Order: sequence, then C-alpha cells, then structure tokens
Amino acid sequence: MTMTMTGRRVLLTGANAGIGKATAEALAKQGAALILACRDTAKGEAAANEITRSTGNERIEVLPLDLASFASIRAFADRVNRNYDKLDVLVNNAGIMMDEWTPTADGLETIMGVNHFGTFLLTGLLLDQLKASSGRSRIVTVSSMAHRMYKLNVDKLNEQRRYMPNRAYGLSKLANILFTYELARRLNGTDVTANCLHPGIVRTSFAKRLTGLEKLSFAALKPFMIPVEKGAATSIYLASSPEVEGVTGKYFIRCQEAPSSKQSRDLALAQRLWEESEQVTGYSYKL
Repeated sequence: MTMTMTGRRVLLTGANAGIGKATAEALAKQGAALILACRDTAKGEAAANEITRSTGNERIEVLPLDLASFASIRAFADRVNRNYDKLDVLVNNAGIMMDEWTPTADGLETIMGVNHFGTFLLTGLLLDQLKASSGRSRIVTVSSMAHRMYKLNVDKLNEQRRYMPNRAYGLSKLANILFTYELARRLNGTDVTANCLHPGIVRTSFAKRLTGLEKLSFAALKPFMIPVEKGAATSIYLASSPEVEGVTGKYFIRCQEAPSSKQSRDLALAQRLWEESEQVTGYSYKL
C-alpha cells in the first residue's frame, strides 16, 4: 500500500540517529514536513541535511529539546505552539539508557525522568496542536518488550538504592505503555489517537553508556539485532498507515497489534501513575 504524508506535520524526538532518524527519513520520503526535536542540534542539523539529500524534502526544521529538563521541554513546547498552527503526528521516539543512577535537572532518576516523565510532559504541552489537526492526529510512543521484565511501584520511581540500569529501563518502558493506554482512554471521543510499540532489538548506539555486566549482556544480543530501518518500520506504520486510522490504545510489534503484559493493562496502576506524573511534572492535562 502506497502511503503519503503530504500536507502532514510530524514532530519526532530523538531524531538525529538510530530509529528516530530512520523514521524521519521514511516520513520525509512520503512528503511530511518534519520537526526534529534533538538535544544536540548540531547532530540534528547534520541528520536533517542527510535526510534532505536522500529524499529531496526540504521541509525539515531542527529545534533544541532536552527531555531531562522540564524547563527545556516547556520552552520547546512554547516555541512549537507559537510557530505552528497544528501538529498531525507526534512520535515519542527518544529514550535513554544509563550505567548508573544520575539525576535529571529536576532531580529525577534519568532513565525514568527522560523516557517517561519527559515524554508525559511534552505530550501534554503539545495536545492542543494535535487537536488542531484537520482530521485525526496520532501520538506514537516507542516502548519495548523489556516492559515485561519488572513490576512497577509508583512510590519508588526515583529509587536510588540497589539501582540496576536494565530494571530502570524496563520500568520506564512499562510506564510508556501504561501512559499510552490511559491517554487513549482520556482522549476517547476526540480525533487524537495514541498507540505504542516494541521496535525489536535494534542495532544502534543506544547502550553506549553501559559498562560491566550490563554491557556484556547487551553485547550478547548482537547476533539477534536488526538494522535500524527494520526497527523503525512499526513507528512509520503507526505514524502514517491508513490501516490504523482511528485505532487507539494498542501495542504493536512488527506492524501488528500484540498483547502487552498483564501489569501494563492494570487500570488502577495506570491512573495512579498518571496522577503521580502530573504531580512530578507540575502539569495537569487539559483534556
């Protein structure tokens, strides 16, 4: 099926490399106007130039965004809300892995702070732009099958004691799914859909910060890793395919709806996480 994104504006986080860049390039090829939200704008500009050369699409803008800082997220959202009249697709692609417990600018554990709380705040601040889209707009959040590995306790999202990077990452990806499902429920009756996905075990520089056993365990997965183009396929599908028009509150693997873990479907846990996220970020969604 031939897909076109002509006339559609897509904002992608973490779009200067890996899955994010591959997703951006595919959507640019379909004719979308892109906003690449990148912590390192020099790398973002380099990626934008490469995408323009490969696709011929010059409708690409790079804006600075650090998901580890609520101030940066608010400044970024203010700029987007001032400069644009609508947003058709938000791809929450950015994610981080850290070898040790480190705080964000707001004192949160960095993996959860970036992967969940930063994504939660950014999405809320851009909702009016998404609602202003002509037709249905889409929120796509990159999660991971790592969400199945650990149990989430909302009261211990910032715990420093017995810190394990893999556990922190898995919990942040579980939070992504709980957030997506709860957001979809709260957006029921609007023209905004929200879905999430597992991209596969992708060959990227994602785990470059790891050391010791964490690095060795990640290296053991290398024979099973897929190239970024395949890893981006489900993000591209959820952002652009007419086959998922109106589909919301689902989890996808390989461009197919798939079951997520039992805990990710816990309604009470999702509501509790939502309340905690509003308290931590200081932002209440206007739904």
